Amino acid sequence: MGKTTGFLEFERELPKKRPVEERINDYKEFVLPFTAEQLHQQSARCMNCGVPFCHNGCPLGNVIPEFNDAVYNANWQEAYEILISTNNFPEFTGRICPAPCESACVLGINRPAVTIEEIEKHIIEIAFEKGFVQPRKPNISTGKKVAIIGSGPAGLAAAAQLNYAGHSVTVFERDDAPGGLLRYGIPDFKLEKSVLDRRIQLMEQEGIVFKCNANVGVNVSINDLLREFNAIILAGGSTKPRDLPIPGRELEGVYFAMQFLKQNNKRVAGKAPTASTGNTIESNMLANEIMATDKNVIVIGGGDTGSDCVGTSNRHKAKSVTQFELLPKPPESRTPFMPWPTYPMLLKTTTSHEEGGNRHWAIVTKAFLGDENGKLKAVKVVDVEWTVSNDGKPTRFVEIPGTERDLPCELALLAMGFVHPEHAGLLEEIDVELDERGNVKASEKNYQTNITKIFTAGDMRRGQSLVVWAISEGRECARKVDEFLMGQSVLETKDASLWEIA
Repeated sequence: MGKTTGFLEFERELPKKRPVEERINDYKEFVLPFTAEQLHQQSARCMNCGVPFCHNGCPLGNVIPEFNDAVYNANWQEAYEILISTNNFPEFTGRICPAPCESACVLGINRPAVTIEEIEKHIIEIAFEKGFVQPRKPNISTGKKVAIIGSGPAGLAAAAQLNYAGHSVTVFERDDAPGGLLRYGIPDFKLEKSVLDRRIQLMEQEGIVFKCNANVGVNVSINDLLREFNAIILAGGSTKPRDLPIPGRELEGVYFAMQFLKQNNKRVAGKAPTASTGNTIESNMLANEIMATDKNVIVIGGGDTGSDCVGTSNRHKAKSVTQFELLPKPPESRTPFMPWPTYPMLLKTTTSHEEGGNRHWAIVTKAFLGDENGKLKAVKVVDVEWTVSNDGKPTRFVEIPGTERDLPCELALLAMGFVHPEHAGLLEEIDVELDERGNVKASEKNYQTNITKIFTAGDMRRGQSLVVWAISEGRECARKVDEFLMGQSVLETKDASLWEIA
């Protein structure tokens, strides 16, 4: 490594952010870049450990010590080439990945881990600035055609890889622009859409075709695709939200989190927030514009989607914002049940939480209460006490007597995750086999469904997961599709001769 004692000399440091009072007035990204000296020092903390567990912690297998060394030596071309050898979209993962690689960092045994995610983001942004990122057009053409249904991170990764292998790739997206969750799920203050558009434009220059407002199974025939294409990848994501069927669920003011977030992303993009998108889970609420302004907002669900609702509600200037989590409050540091290098379930305070709001753990929502006009006015809640098993995991809870109460609330957002992909329409029409959780069934061995020409990847196959896992799934599925079409896969070689700079 460039500085073998760097981990002893420098402490972990994260970039500064724009002040809260400033950033809650817009939807721009607010994490400021490292200075050259900070980046030099943070990359120096990589300790050249004998076994780099960060490789295994990253679902993509990013070659982390090597790109850290290149950053330390300011060899940006080398750092970029190492990074993109395993990761198609480091500008996404460098912003919104929870960094399981850092949880597996060897330095993290007794010191704060290396700032891998921030270094990754800086590599790709510097590569764009220096002009290293150029369209990569395949040197070969196989004459094979592949359709990809869904343009989220899994679909995009599969499209990029199959295009590099020389296949003709068309991506079908039911919304009005590509990106899936990246465009209409992740708020702009975490991922500005100019970052996404920059990548989509590159992919189009590389020869990938995007067809938007194309809802396969609704206004695009799957049978037509089966006739026209040699292989099809289902990458539509896990989009069926987990509901909360309690009294008052039908009241005006109770919405799924993604309805709220998607409307706001459309609003920020200058589009009509209630315009129809063909998304069946939203069609019943598209007539209502959802705003948190001057309302008591309660977000039910303690994960990242809930946190995104908190940050968005603060920007709407909500009267109050409260986030609920059914589970007990997590510990702030590893316990004996969370040994290194496993991914620990620790208390996570996001930038949205820093901007304001209340958080409650071990709380259950019993009912939504409405006024005489059918509008939400309060939620009935009760505190619970959890029983913990021998391995430290909460197993069951009981309500605590005397804690039931009504909390004022005019907007409740359900952010409790997603249960499986939507079955109505495409999946039912092709009669694809599902697993016991309702996901499209396909093994990691070949990503192939029970229909010979149809493959699947990402959340549609594995269930709700991380963006970095979706990219990994898309890459691996692309390799299996390449094998299916050609008998073997050139994608296994990671050979740079597969493409040339346009």
